[in-house]
Amino acid sequence: MPKRLFVDIASFRRSVMQHYRRAGRHDLPWRQTTNSYRVLVSEIMLQQTQVSRVEEKYQLFLRQFPTLARLAAAPLSSVLAVWSGLGYNRRAKFLHEAAREIVQKYHGSMPRTVEGLEALPGVGPYTARAVAAFAYEQPTVFIETNIRTVFIHHFFTHKQIVSDKDIFPLIEITLDKKHPAAWYAALMDYGVFLKERGSRVHRKSFQYKKQSPLQGSRREVRGAILKALVQRSHSAASLIKKTGFSSERITEALQTLIRDAMIIRCRQEQYLLPGQDQSEQK
Repeated sequence: MPKRLFVDIASFRRSVMQHYRRAGRHDLPWRQTTNSYRVLVSEIMLQQTQVSRVEEKYQLFLRQFPTLARLAAAPLSSVLAVWSGLGYNRRAKFLHEAAREIVQKYHGSMPRTVEGLEALPGVGPYTARAVAAFAYEQPTVFIETNIRTVFIHHFFTHKQIVSDKDIFPLIEITLDKKHPAAWYAALMDYGVFLKERGSRVHRKSFQYKKQSPLQGSRREVRGAILKALVQRSHSAASLIKKTGFSSERITEALQTLIRDAMIIRCRQEQYLLPGQDQSEQK
């Protein structure tokens, strides 16, 4: 390693940890546990969702489903009811499926390897490695938007386009292999701090994509349908009336929700959530 780079990394580590000790978000509820189930819930919830929106929903979800076994035993309709309002509802379905697979395949114990975690429904490379680091203190190498911001800010000041392939070696070199959970938490909090201070260097990332707006999107229509179905079953006509979306938008969204096994169509062209008692629907 070049001497200058070694000096830069030492200074970099001090800057990150000093900020973390001074202003880190140590009170986030998922920072208070190493329970792998609870860490998994937080990581799934935090995908494409702001921390402020997740905090309350995380606590509510765990009160309703405090263990993997409780989540696995619940109908999907109950899971979606608690998840309602958080968005990206397929995440709830994947989390529910993962819980059932862990109970059936792993006898209720979360996999402890990255490979085992990544094989679970809805768990990709980032989530698997984040769970391994935060729950098991495994020194895995991963990246997300705030981590990306930190490394671009410190090491790629004069580069216009930065690929994750450029960043990963630096993440590995700087990683605190004895305390990866605290180090990654510190990196994430420092990234948030840089953005709050006005840094927009994350836009230099080759992987950067501006999130599409919710308003008018298929995601908004699907969310409105699921929110309505949490209360009771509906026909397509009543969903059109309740949500205010056109017949074409509702029909298209219903088709995709059925395809994704998020809803089912029952007698008399009524739609409901999996696990809801059809006999009680009105």
